[in-house]
Amino acid sequence: MKRATFGGGCFWCVEAAMEQLEGVESVTSGYAGGHTENPTYREVCSGRTGHAEVVQIEYDPDEIAYEDLLEVFFTIHDPTTLNREGPDVGSQYRSAIYAHDDDQLETAEAFAAALEDEGLYEGIVTEIEPLETFYEAEEKHQNYFEKNPNDAYCSMHAAPKVEKVREKFTTTAGSETTSP
Repeated sequence: MKRATFGGGCFWCVEAAMEQLEGVESVTSGYAGGHTENPTYREVCSGRTGHAEVVQIEYDPDEIAYEDLLEVFFTIHDPTTLNREGPDVGSQYRSAIYAHDDDQLETAEAFAAALEDEGLYEGIVTEIEPLETFYEAEEKHQNYFEKNPNDAYCSMHAAPKVEKVREKFTTTAGSETTSP
């Protein structure tokens, strides 16, 4: 098993989308990239800890490649909007890739550059840097979409990302429109 850590707005949305992928064993919501030890959700939401809301994905590289996770990540959020994703505004919602090793760092940098070169995005602002520390979010934030499918935020923001993944990528639900 390997791990990948991404921030693309609210972690509930990214978590819900990534959990759909075949080869993903678990997705944990948390915080990374800040300067406060053991931050709470309330502290991170204040914008004063420097952390981003992120998800840490545990995946089987024999079933899904890191590059495939990057493709899904860039598909489900806007990597050109600084410190914002949809209605969520603040540095805690920034687009970020926290690499677990040098290979992931180089792969993520090359992937983002290729997206720009291909003209798929202009002005990618995704922060790409080594992961220093990952702090797991409180239990109530884990599997939030699954536990709260009728929550208005989930219905309006997470559900469309989940549907996009189900339509475009190989998922545990079995759809195979495009395999990452």
